[in-house]
Amino acid sequence: MPGNQPYDRNQGGGHRSERNRDGSPARRTALVIHTIADIAAVFLGLWILLYLLEANRANVFVEFVESMADGLAWWSQDIFTMDTEGLRVLLNYGLPAVIYLLVGHGIAARIRRL
Repeated sequence: MPGNQPYDRNQGGGHRSERNRDGSPARRTALVIHTIADIAAVFLGLWILLYLLEANRANVFVEFVESMADGLAWWSQDIFTMDTEGLRVLLNYGLPAVIYLLVGHGIAARIRRL
């Protein structure tokens, strides 16, 4: 009699285990990389905006954004040495923002394809 057989979760058409094999860990990893690149670019863009709008550098928030931007753009400091200070900040912090976006989104796209 079939009444005493052990329960089989895969029996009966509900194949939930197949849904977990669609690469979701890779998609989550790609999302994390994508998000980190976006956050880095936001900090750099925000610092450019605060600098160009002549925000009060004694403000705690402005100091925090500047320190984050300096940490993210340490490798690109003084690549461009312009006479206009605003243009120098735009280029020296804008270049890493663009590179972080391109590299981060490119890596995330490659991981999603795995």
